[in-house]
Amino acid sequence: MTPTVLKIAFIAMGIFIAYKLIFNAKRGLTVFEMHFKQGKLKTHKGKIPEKFERECRAIAKTNKLTCTVRAEKNNGVRLHVSANVSDALTQRIRNVFPFEYYDRKQVDHSRKSS
Repeated sequence: MTPTVLKIAFIAMGIFIAYKLIFNAKRGLTVFEMHFKQGKLKTHKGKIPEKFERECRAIAKTNKLTCTVRAEKNNGVRLHVSANVSDALTQRIRNVFPFEYYDRKQVDHSRKSS
């Protein structure tokens, strides 16, 4: 009985590790996330630039979008829009996104220990 339980536990652990490696790809730090439903902003997380939020709300409202818009920071900032949004609307959202706001170099004011 014990050897079969150990085999099952070992196989289950292997499947779990494979799942984590495949589906939990390294993503960057989420800067903000906005969820739209039928053209209205339902939930949001993070600090969203005001102008971008206004423009996104206007685009979502006129097109009755149900989607997620997310910005991730990993080296640079990447903007992710749900796959159910057309390419033209995705491009309009990207055009209003202030990439230069996030591209500024951050000055490190901490003291270096020698």
